[in-house]
Parts: sequence; C-alpha cells; structure tokens
Amino acid sequence: MSTGELVSVDPVELKFPFELNKQISSSLQLTNKTDNHVGFKVKTTNPKKYCVRPNTGVVLPRSTCEIMVTMQAQKEAPPDMQCKDKFLLQSVIANPGATPKDITPEMFAKDSGRTVEECKLRVVYFPATPSTSAAIAQGAIEDVFSPKASPKASMIDKGNLSGTEASRRYVDSHDKSSEVRALISQLTDEKNAAIEQSNRIRKELELLRQASNKSQGGGVSLIVAIVIALIGLILGYIMKN
Repeated sequence: MSTGELVSVDPVELKFPFELNKQISSSLQLTNKTDNHVGFKVKTTNPKKYCVRPNTGVVLPRSTCEIMVTMQAQKEAPPDMQCKDKFLLQSVIANPGATPKDITPEMFAKDSGRTVEECKLRVVYFPATPSTSAAIAQGAIEDVFSPKASPKASMIDKGNLSGTEASRRYVDSHDKSSEVRALISQLTDEKNAAIEQSNRIRKELELLRQASNKSQGGGVSLIVAIVIALIGLILGYIMKN
C-alpha cells in the first residue's frame, strides 16, 4: 500500500496471472483520505497494451474507488516473465461537487498551481496455475449472482437473479418439460389404440360383406353392409384424428 496526503493506493503492484492469448485483469483500490473531492488520472508507458477503467475520475470525500486494469491478450511471454511496463497514478484536489466530466488534463500540469500527488505502480507477471484459473472462474460466478453484479451480468441472468432463484426456475422448467413429454406419450398411445380399433372394425365389416354376398336376398344385405361399413369408416376417421 502507498499512502500520500490525498489518497492511499492498494496495491502498488499490478499483478497479472499471465496466460497466452487471454485477457487478464488486475484491480487496485484508491481511497480518499481527505474531506475534499479528489480527482485522479492513470497513465501507462504502454497504452496500447492495457485498458484502464476508469482512467480518470473523482473519489468522494472519505470514499474508495476501484480501478480495473485489463491487459490485452498476448501472443508471447516476456523473457523470464519480467515486465518493464509501469503506471503512474496522479491525484489532485478538485472543486467541491466535481464530477468525472470536470477532470481535465490541465489539472495535473505542473503549472496548474495545484499540488499534484503521484504514485508509481509496477507490473508483475506470474505463471497462472490451475488453482488460479479456478479462483478467477469462481470470482466470475460470484459476480454474476452477486447483488452488485454489473449491468451485463444483470442482462444475462434476467434481472440479477440470486443463485437460489435461478436454481428454482431451472427446476420449474425441468418439471414442465417432463409434463409435456408425458402428455405427448399419452396422446401417442391413444392414437395408436384408435388406429388399431379402426383396423379391427374394417376387418369385421369385410367379413360381414362377404357373408352378405353369399346369403339369400343379397341385395338388401349388401346395402346394410355398405351402410355399416361407411359408419365404421367414419368412426375410424374420427378416432384417428
């Protein structure tokens, strides 16, 4: 930790668990030790390699601000994992009620008439281990389900769901899917039964027709058989659908 008259910075080393072809983030806490609004600005010797959010801003009196530094994905590791990149955090007393929009580069100039406090930050790489990756993944999961999750996380989990609420909705969805599958299976069985019964009626009507052709007064019997056959076909169609 570095402590000045205006702010304290923790930590003074930005540590990155280095992995090739992967973005990696490191954060630091900036604490305002005064009763004034303090403006800050973050500079780096390698601006194309790092993304700082926020890189300028205001820390309210007796409050803390978190600064996130993200290193872009690297295609190769530096020799001996040694990094020469550096950061410079500048802080200055701002006007009462100042907002980030009020912080300008001129405020940190030496001829601005303001007292500019500076803190140098080193960059440290260390090899990522399975335990480190697991800790990062766990932290990401906790961020998603945390009440203070980011807007993106809120969109993903549809309204900042807690872990319990998300689990309950998953179970409800799973139960509804089971009910739908059971209903489909029941309707399929009923349809198969209706088709089988319709086939039996057709066979019986065929036997009656053949018998009526052989009996005396075949004309009347044939008409009766045809009527019965039509009724059977209609019933079979209704039961099939």
